[in-house]
Amino acid sequence: MPVIDMPLEELYAYQGRNPKPADFDDYWQRALAELEAIEADVKEEEASFQFPFATCRHLTFTGVRGAQIHVKAIIPHQPPAGAEKLPAVLEFHGYSMNAGDWTSKAAFAAAGRAVFSMDVRGQGGLSEDTGGVSGNTLQGHITRGMQDGEDELLFRHIFLDTVQLARLVMAREDIDETNVSVTGWSQGGALAVACAALEPRVKRAAPVYPFLSDYLRVWEMDLDVEAYQDIRRYFRRFDPVHAERDSFFERLGYIDIQHLVDRIQAPVLMGTGLIDPVCPPSSQFAAYNKITSEKEIVLYPDFAHEALPGMRDRIFTFLTGR
Repeated sequence: MPVIDMPLEELYAYQGRNPKPADFDDYWQRALAELEAIEADVKEEEASFQFPFATCRHLTFTGVRGAQIHVKAIIPHQPPAGAEKLPAVLEFHGYSMNAGDWTSKAAFAAAGRAVFSMDVRGQGGLSEDTGGVSGNTLQGHITRGMQDGEDELLFRHIFLDTVQLARLVMAREDIDETNVSVTGWSQGGALAVACAALEPRVKRAAPVYPFLSDYLRVWEMDLDVEAYQDIRRYFRRFDPVHAERDSFFERLGYIDIQHLVDRIQAPVLMGTGLIDPVCPPSSQFAAYNKITSEKEIVLYPDFAHEALPGMRDRIFTFLTGR
């Protein structure tokens, strides 16, 4: 079996390298309190694209710090057989990308599941990035807000966007609030994890090779060159002699999903390629090993950060309960 990281038995025992801040729980309690004070002001309009079996809509809501968050929503005309309301799937996209084509969500909608696919603020979709921080905004979402304090970290706000979306969906009259699940790949996998951790009513979570985990481990492996290149850019621009290295990684610990996963109550299905140089397996196992709910990881020994054959079918079966 190809190896770019630890042997498999060590991966299953690995507990992560990035420090967890001492006030981590207070930090997220404070963040969720800020979210609860937001008036979402949800708006909907029908999309130009439509399915014969479902209505496609554009949703926007006001997130923390006043950002307007855009969501593609597909609402089936009928719930699954035997159900009074629609189950729902929340979908999150990869780093720098967007919510994708309507047809990419058709399978869930055809099975009677409402789909809500969120554009991450400041990336490739229609959501708004309100800015207001010092330093780099051209790149560097991982480190965005680092110089202004942990409450200004961009991924703090993005994690809260996922929670707000989940709560708004659960509050809809047409949705079964007990059957809302989450999924995503890479950054989307990280956001699915964060959403399930911070909104414990999520029913099931299906992250694939999740990003935003164990930053120090990625840096020590010299893999801060692709998705994690924000770390290297930050040091080169703002701390070239690494004088603040320890405090830098401790602050990143606030938005490290490995420190959130023990809050997850939902069953988790995860997919991982064992030769992934973008989100290395050990960084993913740092999170997986701390999940205390029912869990399963599907390993692809010869695959990297790419399409994993059969994984989307597994996720469909897992999230639809078939």
